[in-house]
Amino acid sequence: MRFSSCYIPTLKESPAEAEVASHRLLLRAGMIRRLTAGVYVYLPLGLRMMDKISKIVREEMNAAGFQELLMPVVQPADLWKESGRWEQYGKELLRFKDRNDRECCLGPTHEEVITDMVRGEVRSYRQLPVRLYQIQTKFRDEIRPRFGLMRGREFIMKDAYSFDMDVPGAEQSYKSMYDAYARIFQRLGVGFRAVEADNGSIGGSFSHEFMVLADTGEDTVIFCRNCDYAANVERARICWTGEKAGRPCPPCRDISTPGAHTVADVAGLLGVAPAKIVKTLVLLADGRPVAALVRGDRELNETKLKNLLNARDIKLAAPAAVESLTRAPLGFAGPRGLDLPVYADLELQGDTDYVTGGNAADTHTMHVDLSRDARVAVFADLRNIAPDDRCPVCGGEVSLRRGIEVGHVFMLGLKYSESMHAAFLDEKGRERPMIMGCYGIGISRVAAAAIEQNHDADGIVFPPSLAPFEAALLCLDPDNAGARAAAEKIYALLPRLGVDVLYDDRRERPGVKFKDADLLGMPMQLVIGAKSLARGVAECKDRRSGEKGELDLDNFESAFGRWARRVRDGWNEGAQGS
Repeated sequence: MRFSSCYIPTLKESPAEAEVASHRLLLRAGMIRRLTAGVYVYLPLGLRMMDKISKIVREEMNAAGFQELLMPVVQPADLWKESGRWEQYGKELLRFKDRNDRECCLGPTHEEVITDMVRGEVRSYRQLPVRLYQIQTKFRDEIRPRFGLMRGREFIMKDAYSFDMDVPGAEQSYKSMYDAYARIFQRLGVGFRAVEADNGSIGGSFSHEFMVLADTGEDTVIFCRNCDYAANVERARICWTGEKAGRPCPPCRDISTPGAHTVADVAGLLGVAPAKIVKTLVLLADGRPVAALVRGDRELNETKLKNLLNARDIKLAAPAAVESLTRAPLGFAGPRGLDLPVYADLELQGDTDYVTGGNAADTHTMHVDLSRDARVAVFADLRNIAPDDRCPVCGGEVSLRRGIEVGHVFMLGLKYSESMHAAFLDEKGRERPMIMGCYGIGISRVAAAAIEQNHDADGIVFPPSLAPFEAALLCLDPDNAGARAAAEKIYALLPRLGVDVLYDDRRERPGVKFKDADLLGMPMQLVIGAKSLARGVAECKDRRSGEKGELDLDNFESAFGRWARRVRDGWNEGAQGS
């Protein structure tokens, strides 16, 4: 396409609303524009990028034996009430009533709709497995949309669903999607890892997230340095191999700690290590107050606690509620004498003689033995993994990285097929529930994540497979007949070589064209001007490495082919898998 006839409204300055690199660069490159909070218009270059991603996703989904369909955005509340998620999903589900006063929602996902459709069509084991997918717009009413396409309210998503007659079949469907996802992200040229993950509101027995590794990621991922274990921090298991403390502990003693609300305050005032302090956190699990105990230098993993309690929702209690339940202001709660269920992290069994809150203002308690002085309902893995922990599989050292979730595969099992009665008759005529799986890729989030991972001070650095155009062709002297003719010849040739090209034919200063080319981030740049024409060459630049060269115009096709292969191979070598 010719730049002069394209709608590419680039910006010189970063808009104030932009918080991360991908948001800033997508706006500056004229690929998206904000309509309202968390909702964006995809401009022509942005849509071309989405189409490139979608094409790869479609090819791999089709190769894995899934068929494409398209389901409605508007969904009836009855289906969500049948599955039990109408209330469970929370305020992110945008609910409304139509003109006939029927309750509806905008679909954030389509488990209910697909299950309803399949249960009405599939009767026999001979019709299974069923494997379907769609690429469609979703809406989740995020409380704080941010980071542009990274966490929007409206977004483009590929969601797929499998229905099998037994667990081995469902596991095969799951594996086929896991493998397809690995191929997709390898083809997209992004560095990624597949990690164990929590199932969240989707439900099911187990799942994996596909994470693009980037410093701006909202998630923390744990990797073993010795084996293949990797997990989201919400899911990462703690390898606690210590023994329960058996040594005696002195009697409890309350001590005045005026103004010591935090672990750091208490540690400094009493001269104890944070590891010898127990934090008592009061939370509401589905509205029911509970207390959770973790070591002072650790962080509570609310997802683990929620799963332990089989709760739909868990959140910290408000300061007034904490004071009402513990008789102490925030920062002074302790486990002794609490009249509510107490759950403690496993690691706390390995020591004794702790310092805890004293359940009174400006008071802490020393010499606390949790087994002796507190009524702990259960000791369980309740904390976030830390860099000093060991791998739960092999015991090796672990590393923590930031990541952006771009894909998720779930083994749903019977969660929806039982609640919504999606059943079939087996070969003996017995009715059995279908075994389900669901699999999502955030198409628009992939675009943002790829830019977070691939950019520099001058702009985007696109992997070839998802760049709106693979090459940028710059004619620096459009008024020079020879330069213009050479550029036109290259412009006509590149599509025949399988390269889509953006031809900058504008009557702009060379500096403007170079700036825009770097900002837009096409992997290959070709430059024709009067000076290069006089030398019989086209100048070339690898956007990723910055390496420049020259291509002989008399043998341009073969010279370009060799150079283009080097550029692509550089990206292929950089793509990482799980």
